[in-house]
Amino acid sequence: MAKRKLSNSQIVCFTLLWGILCYMLLTYSKEITSETIFAIIASGIIVFVPIYKNIRSRNGNKS
Repeated sequence: MAKRKLSNSQIVCFTLLWGILCYMLLTYSKEITSETIFAIIASGIIVFVPIYKNIRSRNGNKS
């Protein structure tokens, strides 16, 4: 699979969308359970690990 470089605006959009979805999950759930916490942590890993790798590779190419 080809690697795609993310722009700063795309990273901000992904972060804001993830934050809004987490807020909605916490607001509309009747109670906060371990499944809710797991969903937030797992989605955070899915969203932020590729962003971290993209930023790290972007900074590594400039040196």
